[in-house]
Amino acid sequence: MTAVLDARPAGAPAPLRLGPLTVDPAVVLAPMAGITGPAFRTLCREFGAGLYVCEMITTRALVERNEKTLRMVRATTEEHDAFSVQLYGVDPATVGRAVELLVDECVAGTRPAHIDLNFGCPVPKVTRKGGGAALPWRRRLFGDVVSAAVRAAGDVPVTVKTRVGIDPQHHTYLEAGAIAQGAGAAAITLHGRTADQLYSGTADWTHIARLVEAVDIPVLGNGDVWEADDALRMVAETGCAGVVVGRGCLGRPWLFGDLAAAFAGSTQRALPTFREVAAVMHRHATLLAAEHGETHGCSDFRKHVAWYTKGFSVGSDTRRALAMVSSLDELAELLAGVEDQPYPVAVLGAPRGRTTPPRPVALPAGWLDDRDDPRPPVGAELLVGGG
Repeated sequence: MTAVLDARPAGAPAPLRLGPLTVDPAVVLAPMAGITGPAFRTLCREFGAGLYVCEMITTRALVERNEKTLRMVRATTEEHDAFSVQLYGVDPATVGRAVELLVDECVAGTRPAHIDLNFGCPVPKVTRKGGGAALPWRRRLFGDVVSAAVRAAGDVPVTVKTRVGIDPQHHTYLEAGAIAQGAGAAAITLHGRTADQLYSGTADWTHIARLVEAVDIPVLGNGDVWEADDALRMVAETGCAGVVVGRGCLGRPWLFGDLAAAFAGSTQRALPTFREVAAVMHRHATLLAAEHGETHGCSDFRKHVAWYTKGFSVGSDTRRALAMVSSLDELAELLAGVEDQPYPVAVLGAPRGRTTPPRPVALPAGWLDDRDDPRPPVGAELLVGGG
């Protein structure tokens, strides 16, 4: 261990320790709905080590043993020692019961090594129920939810992910960090945007630095990590203990190899040719086909095509055909028909995925009136959709 630490470059974060779990390098895949299923997690893991979190799971759906949810909460063969689950919930009792089902009853077939609580989701269907990025404003309720999860988790580390606040007038992250620490959270992730920003503009990393100074538990930085050098810069500027990567890896799972190299002191970065990217695309679709069946797997793969091919000269007809692919053989044939070419460096460092404009946050009626109201909003836990 000493030799490894001595070899680590100056400024690179040490391995992240979450209770008994060690994450080295200190890199986490952010949960993304419809993206971070077993296939994508497997693919990313093949490029570099880290902690790979499953899609966000609704606690009420888990407690009700919703069939789709139980399928979503399952580990791959490679994840059995580091299976990571993110939960969404607003009722402490329901959250606690969901954690018990995962940790004590192993309803997913595998006991998780880590549980994350989502207090950062900004989408209206979540915030208008008082969940996601809206919940930390109700500080007593927030503390009760974190405490319930920590108690139920036992020796499994529980972490928290949040945003700067609801909007510029309603920041919550510093108080949320203190409450999460007091409730026994092992770490906290901060996305450097408010909920009303959604994914627009630029993440403000100064808030991450302020949170690092304010709490004793590890702080992970999130927001606008498009390249490995962004991660190094975030660590240097904020002092965070590691990085959480979301949209930056869309169509670029090799980013995790770049991150591992960067944190080990290497300046090498992957710039795959189209032929190499095509091989990754086919591997991704093959993993999805193994998980869902070939027809459904290829259909699910279609949404990844634009991310993988961004910046490449593919041709409009081929691009359209790839977005309608229905079999692995068809995918292979289409990819083989594209001329090999260097990686389009012009797309490096640019936003990927959602870039929605800012808008007011949908909140339950009277949500901002009483910060110490511990009651979950009426109907908040009725969100049952398999995740």
